Amino acid sequence: MEDGTLIALISLGVTLLFIIGVPIFLVIGFWVVGCSLVIDFTLANIGVTLFEGLNFFGLLALPLFIMTGDLINAAGIAKRMSDFAYSILGWVRGGLGMATIGACGMFAAISGSNAGTTATIGSIMQPEMAKNNYDERFAAATAAAGGTVGIIIPPSIIFIVYGFLLDLSISDLFVGGMLPGLLMVIAMQLACYIVCKKNGWGNLIKFEPKRIFQTGLKAYLGLIAIGIVIYGIYSGAFSPTEAAGVTVGFCLIAGVLITRQIKLRELPNILLRSGQITGMLAPLIAISVVMQQLLSLLGAGEVVRGWMSAIGDPTFVLIACMMLVLLAGTVLESLPNTIILAPILAPIAYSVGVDPIHFAVIFLVGDAIGFITPPYGLNLYVASGITGIPYFTIVKYVMPYLFALMVAWMIIAFWPPLSTYLVQFSAVG
Repeated sequence: MEDGTLIALISLGVTLLFIIGVPIFLVIGFWVVGCSLVIDFTLANIGVTLFEGLNFFGLLALPLFIMTGDLINAAGIAKRMSDFAYSILGWVRGGLGMATIGACGMFAAISGSNAGTTATIGSIMQPEMAKNNYDERFAAATAAAGGTVGIIIPPSIIFIVYGFLLDLSISDLFVGGMLPGLLMVIAMQLACYIVCKKNGWGNLIKFEPKRIFQTGLKAYLGLIAIGIVIYGIYSGAFSPTEAAGVTVGFCLIAGVLITRQIKLRELPNILLRSGQITGMLAPLIAISVVMQQLLSLLGAGEVVRGWMSAIGDPTFVLIACMMLVLLAGTVLESLPNTIILAPILAPIAYSVGVDPIHFAVIFLVGDAIGFITPPYGLNLYVASGITGIPYFTIVKYVMPYLFALMVAWMIIAFWPPLSTYLVQFSAVG
């Protein structure tokens, strides 16, 4: 039997394993081992590359930002940020929903995780929305949609992985995600306002500058944490890894000594939870490096580039890349989607004149939209899990947000300065 036929059968087999729920690390691992045997690629390479794939200083930011998200939740900082957002927007129709999305943006500016953003802010705000005359299904959808900015507004765990895979400055990627992340928040808030206005959802509160000032004072710890990350990286004072370490230290001190909601006896459980998430992501990153080697040897990039070159027009090439990302995002989580497609599509985008930072933002915004796109839609599952509302019920109510994000994605894709303008002013750009 020819090598191509064997590889096709192996690929079909691991696809079936993925469909029945085998962990993605094992799915990729089986494919890597099987294809290595078919093309007589030494298996010793797998062990060496698994180690070297993680032997990168920038990846230290990954567990640190995961830990930051757990600490700000345990310290009560996330609740204070949510209250602050509500005091600013609660007087507008749909204000609590808009505040939920705003709180997701603030939480994302510290934690860098989409699922963590949905779970943390959703568990706080969804019950509040239900109590304040919002449809509970729409409230769950709002939390799911708000979580999409978790991987776009810096810091971002997936930006770290993308920068590692494509050899790009993680600091530049973080800066490039600022304005697109803000646009996504505004687009979803506008969708929330329109839907709530149409249905009359939400109790209004008075616009009170005093309340805004008071809740802002209570939220100062979260605002300081955001400032540490953004200023430190943007000014060049910290690398992303150093910024993550400083932020973890600040949030730990704030939770233990200022809010006093973190007890020293609880720290092992917090660290264990962060370690468990890191333990799921790190092996997947390592095996992805081996997968990239094999895809390169098999000429996968050349095949896709051949298809794209037939399209010709740079605009249509970019649209084709975006559609591939979106299609893959409907069935894959952001990490395997990035691992498989980014190294293939990025060179194609560069070849038609797309800036590397700009394409990274385009790619990862498409990834983020996949979090609320069925049949996979990780954030939809998370929102369903924390609220008890059936998955497909939430899907129906998330559609206005999905449309808003698609419009924002088109603007990001075809207005490059939104992603690249701030990078030129970065001290590390």
